[in-house]
Amino acid sequence: MNKAYDRIEWDFLELIMQKMGFAFSWIQLVMSCVTIVQLAMLLEGHPGRSFKPSRGLRQGDPISPYLFLFVSEVLSLMIQKARLTGVL
Repeated sequence: MNKAYDRIEWDFLELIMQKMGFAFSWIQLVMSCVTIVQLAMLLEGHPGRSFKPSRGLRQGDPISPYLFLFVSEVLSLMIQKARLTGVL
């Protein structure tokens, strides 16, 4: 599950919330919480320049499990569709 949390694309998450009918203001609020993160790596013991990732949910953040469930729901629906159409 660690890797799955790290791989969630923010654009995809935003699109999912739009398709699920969430209000624009709510989506903006959630996305601002998700995308506020900045990272920096230590290089020889000194912090390097910070950068902003474009994907991933922070584990331990109280809202992350719920956002992960949105993505899981889409995956489940895609698997069901593939099964019904005979792809799986």
